Amino acid sequence: MKYCSNCGTPVELRVPAGDTLPRYMCPACGVIHYQNPKMVVGCIPEWEGKILLCRRAIEPRSGLWTLPAGFMENAETLVQAAARETLEEANARVEMGALYAIYNLPNINQVHILFRAQLLDLDFKPGVESLEVQLFDEAEIPWDTLAFRVIREPLKRYFEERRQGRLGFHMSTIETG
Repeated sequence: MKYCSNCGTPVELRVPAGDTLPRYMCPACGVIHYQNPKMVVGCIPEWEGKILLCRRAIEPRSGLWTLPAGFMENAETLVQAAARETLEEANARVEMGALYAIYNLPNINQVHILFRAQLLDLDFKPGVESLEVQLFDEAEIPWDTLAFRVIREPLKRYFEERRQGRLGFHMSTIETG
């Protein structure tokens, strides 16, 4: 950050009074510009045991497969963000289920939140950020062409737990995206 978004003055990196971390501060208007992790919210949409995946049409990792997920917007709840992203990327409507996983990705300043979800119908098609969308059973998942480790790990755990008849909640840290 170089300039204050409030008044346009060049900012300085320093520790504000009462804080412990350096922040970009405006010496003219006094605004402290906090930079915090981005929330990435999505779901694991299921239909009769199969999972809906999207093949990315955008970078990063264009052409690879992922779950429908994306950055949370202001004034949204987690559930609203997951449902919106699923609609945007797969034109799919879902009934959101339980929170399934939270993954911290501190090296890229993100927190990924995944819900379990049920597709409401089979009326889905690629959105503008997807090349294609498809239902996969576990044996068909394109494991070698999944876009992100933060998608591969919860999917593997999901199938394993589903076989055992006990889907739980997980929280973990991944050092790479």
